[in-house]
Amino acid sequence: MKTTHAILVFSVVLLLSAFILGDAYKNRNQRSGNITVTGLSEKNFTSDLIVWDATFSADNSNLQLAFEELNKSKSEIQKYLISKGIEKELFLFSALSTNELTDPIYGPNGDYQGRKFVGYELNQRVQISSNDVSKVEIISREITELLNVGVQLYSSEPRYYYTKLDDLKIDMISIATENARLRAETISENAGSSLGDLIDGKMGIFQIIGQYSDEDYSWGGTYNTSSKEKTASITMKLIYQVN
Repeated sequence: MKTTHAILVFSVVLLLSAFILGDAYKNRNQRSGNITVTGLSEKNFTSDLIVWDATFSADNSNLQLAFEELNKSKSEIQKYLISKGIEKELFLFSALSTNELTDPIYGPNGDYQGRKFVGYELNQRVQISSNDVSKVEIISREITELLNVGVQLYSSEPRYYYTKLDDLKIDMISIATENARLRAETISENAGSSLGDLIDGKMGIFQIIGQYSDEDYSWGGTYNTSSKEKTASITMKLIYQVN
């Protein structure tokens, strides 16, 4: 009985071995493995939203007079922006901040003895967010004209954004993926193989820099806000099976 069982087991093992060897012989010339490729997509675009702000101030030894001077400056700025075609709803004034101004006190021998109060400085900020990029650009350069009417004002550099960034990103992912697939097909064909199924895909960091700039890419992603004309880039890393 044991002998018959052993013969049966041996026969099954023999048949399996023959099947495996036969299949290996049949596929002896077929190549298998994976291929990893990276696709790139770059696109130039123009910002469609501008954010600009300016800080204005007033100082006086009397707090009430300083407040009145600041309100006068605020009125001049508001009147100026409206005259330039900016709707009142598009600009926003921040809460004002108050600082005490002091001067150092020195003794007859030049030794420092502390500070004395000389007045108050009040600061406030005005900000514009608009899709009319060109108009606000001009205002940001010309608003210093208010210095001629006594407004103490500092204009910041505009910041540029793009409101359709999600759509742009989706389109670029598609292009980068197609670029990677074409690379994989070319490599596999040149190697005498055929491209199989997609095994894995990973998106790289989305980068935005100023056009024609020397900005460095960042591992965490770069998002330029100082340039109106920008260049976006993204990579896609794909792993395919190769037959």
